[in-house]
Amino acid sequence: MDFESLRRDFPTMRTDSGVYLDSSCQSLRPDSVIAAITEYYEKYPVCGGRSVHHLANEVSIRVDETREKLCSFFDGEAPGDFVFTKNTTEAVNTVAGGFPLSKGDVVVTTDSEHNSNYVPWLNLRDSIGIGIRRSESGKDGVFDIESFKSQIDRSVKLVSVTQCSNVTGCTVPIREVAEIAHDHGAKILVDGSQAAPHIKVDMKAADIDYYALSLHKMLGPSGMGVLYGKQEELERLRPRLYGGGMVGLVTYDSVNFAPVPDRFEAGLQNYSGIFGTKAAVEYLEKVGMENIMRHDAELLSYMHELTSDIKGLRLVGPDDPSKRCSIMSFNIDGLGAHDVAMMLDSIDGIMVRSGMHCAHPFFVARETEGSVRASVYIYNNKNDIERFATALRKISEQFGA
Repeated sequence: MDFESLRRDFPTMRTDSGVYLDSSCQSLRPDSVIAAITEYYEKYPVCGGRSVHHLANEVSIRVDETREKLCSFFDGEAPGDFVFTKNTTEAVNTVAGGFPLSKGDVVVTTDSEHNSNYVPWLNLRDSIGIGIRRSESGKDGVFDIESFKSQIDRSVKLVSVTQCSNVTGCTVPIREVAEIAHDHGAKILVDGSQAAPHIKVDMKAADIDYYALSLHKMLGPSGMGVLYGKQEELERLRPRLYGGGMVGLVTYDSVNFAPVPDRFEAGLQNYSGIFGTKAAVEYLEKVGMENIMRHDAELLSYMHELTSDIKGLRLVGPDDPSKRCSIMSFNIDGLGAHDVAMMLDSIDGIMVRSGMHCAHPFFVARETEGSVRASVYIYNNKNDIERFATALRKISEQFGA
């Protein structure tokens, strides 16, 4: 795969001379995704699933085609198992708010979750009295399967874990975790927002009950997410939003809900985002997830090679770049993370993320105020890494402790 030629597909790469290393926050979009979004507004700017004129019918067809593409790409059981949401956060909350949990039931997470996979459970702890347990990783954030096993018993009803940490890049063996959860009668929800853009995900092989992801991290539109669920597991969820589009028939006294997935898609949908979602998945499919995994690994290894001897650089996460899934989080002795990020941008237009990355408990537990996070994707190349390393070395030498 000629990744260098792919850079020309991204208008930001053609118009901005900086180095974008913030894809774990939000990816750039290729021309084909932008064209798909524009196509909706220019040719079919109407509702799907309601009117029966030819424009509305075309939108309905495109919605169905997008579900079919998602099902094929992620190897799901059926297109109807893919629910459109705004983002991963809404998808996780759809499960948290709809899953039949009662006082005394336990949810197990890890110590490396995004806030979106902590706050819903804390809310349920405070509102209905569920229990929360978490597996503990080492200081470097590597998932500990034995710690996870120690938290599982028959009181656990749901396991909710990230597949890939947005701080350390460490991955969780979700197939093994799912097997352990199922052996104890629990279901599993996976936050795949950081994994899905970079790792081949096979829903059937991993035996996942629920999987949440965001398209804005995988070349797609902002405001688009997906909740995948096995048919029988989606059926057991209570809807969280009520209104048009998610009902069969409503009378003054009763309501019949529409079948899955419609019952979770109340109100007008983000049709332009659905058009763009299909284009994004088609683009990734064309590039090939195995190629993307290999490209990410090569760039992370090169980044490690060029920065490992920088004075005062402290990694947040494992030393081994092969365990970091497109992410290098770090700090420079004597400097705050935001200061480093701003200096990188000022020196050579190097764009990174800084702060706690919406994973506050991870940093609070380690008494760390945050980190700088550089993340790579398909449009990055070795020259980007060289510019990043050069600017970072300059910052360390001139301003570090």
